[in-house]
Amino acid sequence: MIKESSSNPDLQHALQDLSRRFGPEGGCAPRPGEVAARPDATAWACLALGKNNNASALVRGARDFLTTRQSEDGRVCLLIETPDVYWPTSLAILAWAGSAAHWQARKRAARFLLLNTGRHYPRRPEAPTAHDTALRGWPWVAGTHSWVEPTALAMIALDQCGLSLHERVAEATRMLIDRQIPDGGWNYGNTVIYGTVLDPLPQTTAVALAALAGRVERSTVAQSLSYLLKQAPALHTPLSLGWAILGLDAWGERPARAVTWLLECLGRQDRTGGYDTESLSLLCLAASGSAAWLYGKSGP
Repeated sequence: MIKESSSNPDLQHALQDLSRRFGPEGGCAPRPGEVAARPDATAWACLALGKNNNASALVRGARDFLTTRQSEDGRVCLLIETPDVYWPTSLAILAWAGSAAHWQARKRAARFLLLNTGRHYPRRPEAPTAHDTALRGWPWVAGTHSWVEPTALAMIALDQCGLSLHERVAEATRMLIDRQIPDGGWNYGNTVIYGTVLDPLPQTTAVALAALAGRVERSTVAQSLSYLLKQAPALHTPLSLGWAILGLDAWGERPARAVTWLLECLGRQDRTGGYDTESLSLLCLAASGSAAWLYGKSGP
């Protein structure tokens, strides 16, 4: 039975919806009506329910499920049959945070992240891209270049493990700053291609800002904060809006109407259909208050 974390019925309905997506093995399905559990969906739902002090049995089961999907080297893959798709490892670390029973699993996952990186090479003067291709972050898929979102998530996860001063996190910080669009914000990972400056994207900008909170001076990301603050009122999709509120909150810039926007977005499910688990979880996390869980250290 889910405990009440707020009197708002839309938020409570969303949390109840998330709880119904868990299967008997402890994992959570990525979309409503599906049965097969996936680690990324499980981690997001675990975070949302845990942040709202809901369904402690489901949270424990979700954490246990994630350990069953962890390989011997520490990685947590999207699917068992796709070991190169290991970006959910960062999400598993966040889901295990604060649980002494899962400390060893989290430690193995953090070690895996520290030992692995994207594909990097020296910057070439004739290259069509402007960013420094030598700076290491993390990729979506093994053997590919590092991109903004998986790098930011890995930084947040390692920060939670008390590794914020590790040289890999420091280099990833430099990578994110190097990937910042000249006028503010972030694209998926490129800045300028063939002389054309790319447009920033709200979701990617927000994830990067969340990862950089407390790591760089405000002046370094001032234009990116300004960009996201201007974009936030016009965001209506759950991933962009949810991340935007979390990213701004990490810098103490939570908009006054944030909860209203988030609850309106939750209410649109009546017309658009149920959101996927990541989207629904992000909206719940953003609506529940401070994002300190996202960028602070935690755990035993």
